[in-house]
Amino acid sequence: MTRKHSFNLTELVSDFNRLHILTMLYQGPTHGYQIINQYKHNFKKELSPSAVYPFLHQLEEKHYIKRTTTVNESKLRNTFELTPTGQALCRNLFRYFTEIHATAFKIMLQTCTHCNSQIYKGAHHETINGTKQPFCCIHCASTYKQTVHTQQQQTTTIQHTPSTSPDAFVDAKL
Repeated sequence: MTRKHSFNLTELVSDFNRLHILTMLYQGPTHGYQIINQYKHNFKKELSPSAVYPFLHQLEEKHYIKRTTTVNESKLRNTFELTPTGQALCRNLFRYFTEIHATAFKIMLQTCTHCNSQIYKGAHHETINGTKQPFCCIHCASTYKQTVHTQQQQTTTIQHTPSTSPDAFVDAKL
């Protein structure tokens, strides 16, 4: 009999600590102490064993990880490793978080008014015709301002050019 294992995504990754634990497991077999130390190294914060071991137990109950117990210097050491189902779960979670990250990142991007390059930080801004515009560099800003100026001159010239209708030409001959 095959059981379908499912987790509510919100329940599974209620915080980034759990995502970090899954990331560590995805990288290969590990034990709780390694997870705690790696977390401290990566984030310069403590991760409580009470945040790690119950989650590992939950993953084990759902058959996302398997535990191997070894004796090391007369101490029992539990090593945890993702099962194929756990690996698939992680890939899906990582895709999900990649989409969230990409969406959040896009919101923070600006687009250069001239060349449409995506700008994350440090956009050069200039006010043109009363509107503050983002540019990737001063060269794009300069080129864009020249283009706008030229277009405005052409519009002004077209509006002030005398009519060249056939009637105007006939009237001029008379």
